Amino acid sequence: MTRNPDSKPAQQPVVDGNSAILRRFPFDDTRDFDDARRGFLGTAAETVIRDAGGRVVWDLGAYGFLTGDCPGTANPSLWRQSRLSAGHGLFEVVEGIYQIRGFDLSNMTVVEGERGVLVIDPLLSAETAAAALALYREHRGDRPVTGVLYTHSHVDHFGGARGVVSDEDIERGVPVIAPRGFLTHAVSENVYAGTAMARRAAYMYGAALPKGERGQIGAGLGQTTSTGSVGLIPPTLEVTRTGQLEAVDGIRMVFQMTPGTEAPAELNIHFPGHAALCMAENATHNLHNLLTLRGAEVRDPREWARCLTEAVDLFGDSTDVAFASHHWPVWGRERAIGFLTEQRDVYAYLHDQTLRMLNRGHTPLEIAEAMQLPPALERAWHTHGYYGSVSHNTKAVYQRYMGWFDGNPAHLWEHPPAGSAERYVEFMGGADEVLRRARESFAAGDFRWVVQVVNHVVFADPDNTEARDLQADALEQLGYGSENGTWRNFYLTGALELRHGPVGTPTTTAAPDLLRTLTLDQLFDALAIRVDGPRSWDADICVRWNLKDQEPVGMRLRNGVLTHVTGTGPASSEPDVEVTLDEDALRALLLGETPLADLVEQGRAKADGDLAKVDELLGHLGEPDPDFAIVTP
Repeated sequence: MTRNPDSKPAQQPVVDGNSAILRRFPFDDTRDFDDARRGFLGTAAETVIRDAGGRVVWDLGAYGFLTGDCPGTANPSLWRQSRLSAGHGLFEVVEGIYQIRGFDLSNMTVVEGERGVLVIDPLLSAETAAAALALYREHRGDRPVTGVLYTHSHVDHFGGARGVVSDEDIERGVPVIAPRGFLTHAVSENVYAGTAMARRAAYMYGAALPKGERGQIGAGLGQTTSTGSVGLIPPTLEVTRTGQLEAVDGIRMVFQMTPGTEAPAELNIHFPGHAALCMAENATHNLHNLLTLRGAEVRDPREWARCLTEAVDLFGDSTDVAFASHHWPVWGRERAIGFLTEQRDVYAYLHDQTLRMLNRGHTPLEIAEAMQLPPALERAWHTHGYYGSVSHNTKAVYQRYMGWFDGNPAHLWEHPPAGSAERYVEFMGGADEVLRRARESFAAGDFRWVVQVVNHVVFADPDNTEARDLQADALEQLGYGSENGTWRNFYLTGALELRHGPVGTPTTTAAPDLLRTLTLDQLFDALAIRVDGPRSWDADICVRWNLKDQEPVGMRLRNGVLTHVTGTGPASSEPDVEVTLDEDALRALLLGETPLADLVEQGRAKADGDLAKVDELLGHLGEPDPDFAIVTP
């Protein structure tokens, strides 16, 4: 266990609140611990997983401190969840289906076929996936990988593919299966807004925090994200409809399409030969996110609930175990159906009750404060908000239907954060007076108010060390009391950055594989996002790319907007320069890997017109900032 030397002990109100949690919920119920240990076959002797350069990308032993009693600096419910999630090793789900758990944020599932194995969801990093497969082979034999399956389009379920198969394996016929729309969503999510998502993910998963009772103890859905090599091997077989049957290496599978649930491209899998149901990430041992704190499109809880009902209808009578790509399985037909039904009910309840309250005029903050789950759902450990939360999920439902505006015209045209902060601090009598009163609130245990009001002082004067320290102390206390793993990580990472400056982005998902997989349309769109609009208002540049064996593409920068048009129709413009090259050379140029002059010199490109216009156009592109400020202006 490592400890941040700047961390403070828990204040008494937090200790008291955490103690109350122990009395409120059934901590003597050990069924989850029994299930999480069931089928254990062994774990890796080497606890540290490194990349080719020797850098640690995952440490199996980092959470050993969780075996101790819950301290006052952690919510006991989250401590319990983290203990369950931190268990690592190879586990038998049923004969022929195995999971490697605790080697990354997600699980890797291995299904044995006639000649080899089908790998489902090969983790986030190639290094952790390779270590997971090695552990399986150590116990079950050196079976070849005869198929790979991605259940959905989030990077922790495909990023480690190159740790289990190679391009040569795919060329030899090893299928890679994924739901319809997988590639579009997998690539766009990690490129278009990828920099901002990755930066916020650093807060969400707390990968830069020290592991320990005053630091990172988990993320609810799993412990944290690995920091190894992210890749993507494109699918070769697409699942397009519910009821579709496929067999790989003798393994029979029936698919259920679940788009618009936990991911925009997702599926569940029934294995009739094993009476086993893989729920992907649609039913895990927590309340999931309707809007993840790292940022994403708002998910549809109504459709999520419908798909869970459909899963029970389709497969309930032939399922003896339900498992997912996170956490541990649920065995027994009655228990599995009960688990799926309660998961369904929690999403349906949040959806319906948020709409009921918004139609009575309540705002997102009011709904979030008033919303409470029914007692039967609240008693079920697997509906607790360890990853998603009742609070931020209700706001997501509101956003899905109503957008960002709560209807109050006072909120229609507010000053931006720094401008508002300066005015608030002045109105409240200056920074010294605000901090004096905030310390009184801190002593009274009103940490929510402290972070709300002291945030104004920090944004009005980010160099105010006293304000930063008090804000960090209050965020820390909120983290200590949070049941939600991602809230805790946000609070504690905020405290860390206020004290020491930006921690950066430990896990980067915009990997070369993903950039190579962008369609040309997506690549052009990704470049348009990077145009510095105000600096480009007066620019008018048109470049035509004459691609071998494809229609030409015209790119035009005008009015600060970079557009692209395929063909030479009315929407295209007269080019300043035409460049003839193949698609690989164009990608190398647009991704900044090879300048146009070098391509021309190498004979890979031919230019007709003003060659400097290409560099001028590309010069209007800015670079995103992976370390942008969050807790300071």
